[in-house]
Amino acid sequence: MMEWLLAPLAYLIGSVCSAIIVCRLMGLPDPREQGSGNPGATNVMRFGGKKAASITLLGDLLKGLAPVYGAKLLGVPMELLAITGLAAFMGHLYPVFFAFKGGKGVATSVGVLLGFSWILGLSVMVTWVLVYKIGKISSLSALVASLLSPFFAWFILGDLNIVGAAAVMMVFLLWRHKTNIQRLLAGEES
Repeated sequence: MMEWLLAPLAYLIGSVCSAIIVCRLMGLPDPREQGSGNPGATNVMRFGGKKAASITLLGDLLKGLAPVYGAKLLGVPMELLAITGLAAFMGHLYPVFFAFKGGKGVATSVGVLLGFSWILGLSVMVTWVLVYKIGKISSLSALVASLLSPFFAWFILGDLNIVGAAAVMMVFLLWRHKTNIQRLLAGEES
């Protein structure tokens, strides 16, 4: 019965905003008030540099990975594992600690997928890197990797709970990147 506390706990872990914490600890401006205003690693890179962005990226990835991996260690059923991952992801997008205004969710979704299966997470990461090497556009890389994640989940795990979780994250990632998509279509995305 205690297993059903996993999703609320995962949401709270996801609600910890790595970008804001890293920027405060490193004496950098609040990422919500700089650059794109997005509290994520890409925006932190713009004004804080590689070190701050790398720490932010790692923090966002771990807050997706840790709850899912913990749930896996407890041997929960796949549907609860999927719900736990989604809760961590939604915590990042809509963090209770930061007025429900979070990041776009790319790194946290990768962390969740790594928690489901390291091969699944690695497949999405390799896709991101390959698309970035070709196009040199971070948002395009994230969008392509996200679009492929439910297909990877199906071929690697074949579990509809995990495929569904990957699909839900994909939809939210597309939604959160709507301005990036508009700029991509207009040829204006940097």
